Amino acid sequence: MAELEVEIVAADHFVWSGPARMVKARTSDGEIGILPGHSPLLAILAEGELAIEPVDGARIAVTVDGGFFSVDSDRVVIVADNARLESSAGTANAGIR
Repeated sequence: MAELEVEIVAADHFVWSGPARMVKARTSDGEIGILPGHSPLLAILAEGELAIEPVDGARIAVTVDGGFFSVDSDRVVIVADNARLESSAGTANAGIR
């Protein structure tokens, strides 16, 4: 099964990285859902919640204050001004720091 490689960093710290089935976010143009095979994208991230469905474990929620959202070749990179991990369930196999 195809998967996304997701990395989330804030301006001053690493937030989360790992394989995921889906990422949902709010951009300046509206909500977006990313699945494997999505076309390349660069967007301005709006304030709100990111939802990540990791390959292993429960849904992960991250609150962000804005930033950038990039998708290319099944790799999602989110650079947020400020980010806070809201849910840590199912993160034993993920790169949370």
